[in-house]
Amino acid sequence: MPRYALQIEYHGAPFAGWQRQAQGLPSVQEAVETALGKLEPGPHTIAAAGRTDAGVHATAQVAHADLTKDWDPFRLASALNAHLRPDPVAVIACAKVPDDFHARFSATGRRYTFRLVARRAPVTHDRGLVWQVLNRLDICAVRAGAAELIGSHDFTTFRSTLCQAKSPVKTLDRIEIAELPYPGGIEYRFDLAARSFLHNQVRSIVGTLERVGAGAWTPADVKAALEARDRAACGPVAPPQGLYLVGVSYPVDPFAR
Repeated sequence: MPRYALQIEYHGAPFAGWQRQAQGLPSVQEAVETALGKLEPGPHTIAAAGRTDAGVHATAQVAHADLTKDWDPFRLASALNAHLRPDPVAVIACAKVPDDFHARFSATGRRYTFRLVARRAPVTHDRGLVWQVLNRLDICAVRAGAAELIGSHDFTTFRSTLCQAKSPVKTLDRIEIAELPYPGGIEYRFDLAARSFLHNQVRSIVGTLERVGAGAWTPADVKAALEARDRAACGPVAPPQGLYLVGVSYPVDPFAR
C-alpha cells in the first residue's frame, strides 16, 4: 500500500483538537479521514506529528496515510481539498514516502509559534488567532525569563497533569521572542523549537513568561518554578488561540522538490 505524507494547515477554532474524539466532537483528524474515505471507501486511520489541543492552529502539521491506489501526489492533495470544504483545513503539500516513514516517530524536531498582541482596542481581523492582553510587556524581562528554560530540564512544572509522556525531561533548543509592530499596539511572537514537547508545555511557558513581562514575576521566579518540579508552581496557562504548529523536521524532508 503506498504511503503518503500530508502537510496540513488548519484553523483550530471549530475543532476539539487534532485527535479524533470518542465523544463525537469535531476533530481535524476526523475531517481528513472522512475526506480520504470519499476517495477510497473504507475506514482510514492517519497519524500526525503532533496532537494539537482544542483551538490550536497549524500552518505545517504533518500526517501520513496508507492508500490502496497509486495516487499522483498533486492530484491527491487537490481531491482531498475538494472534500475538506467547507472545513478550515487544507492539504498544502503531499508526497509519496517510504513505508517506514512515520509522521510522529520519524520526526526529529517540532516548532511552535505563539502570537500575543498587546493593545487596548479589541482585535478584529485576528480574533481567534492571537492572545490579546491590554498592556505592553517588558521584552527584556521576558527574554531573561525564557533563557532560564533553554536546555534539558525536568519540565514537570510546565506540563499538564493529563500529560501521557513517560518522562518530563525535555530539551528546549530555542525560545526566541520578537517584538513586532501591530496596529494600535505591539505583537510579541514566541518561537519555540524542540525535538518534542509535553502536553501544554508551550502554553504553560508562554503564560508564565507573560507574567514576567507584566511585572508580576521576575526571571528568577521562572527558574524557581522550573526547579520546583511542581505543576502548582506554574504561572497561568496561555489560551490556545495564539498557538500554531509551524514546522516538523525529518532526516529527509518529504516535501522537498
